[in-house]
Amino acid sequence: MAVPHGPASVGVARRRLRRDLGDRQVPEPVIDDAVLILSELLSNACRYARPLGPLPALGRSARAEVLGQVLVGVPSGATAAQGAREPAEGPAEPAGGVLVRWQLHADGVVTLEVTDGGAATRPLPASPSLTSRGGRGLSIVDQLASDWGVRDAPGEVTVWAALPARARHARRTGGDARSA
Repeated sequence: MAVPHGPASVGVARRRLRRDLGDRQVPEPVIDDAVLILSELLSNACRYARPLGPLPALGRSARAEVLGQVLVGVPSGATAAQGAREPAEGPAEPAGGVLVRWQLHADGVVTLEVTDGGAATRPLPASPSLTSRGGRGLSIVDQLASDWGVRDAPGEVTVWAALPARARHARRTGGDARSA
């Protein structure tokens, strides 16, 4: 998905991921974990990173789905029309967005990626105090994902996570008496 750089994009991406993985008959606990991971990665991108340059319009309408793939395009100019609130103070950011990708591989692993324009620091798990209001996102990703990391390219940074769909489901339902 190409989404506007802003908090309203998180809900759009979450709903699309949940629908897509459900259509692919991924177990619900895995979908929940994937949605949480994507939420954390995309929220961090929108909060801390710069947007990518202007994203091209991907079709005839504001939401152009590319058939046969997991991609949905939302042009960067769609932010105001979708009701996202932009800060009133300061100069407006140049139009831009964030790229969100996911894939269900044949081996049952779901990979999730969020690509943005980078930030002043690299994404790292924090160690917040018990009373801190934030700072736990990448620690959550680290606990849920089998692996995660950061890839750099000129003008962009991609944070990715891998989630074992089959193994996670088996581990959760196998030893958890509450799931019976």
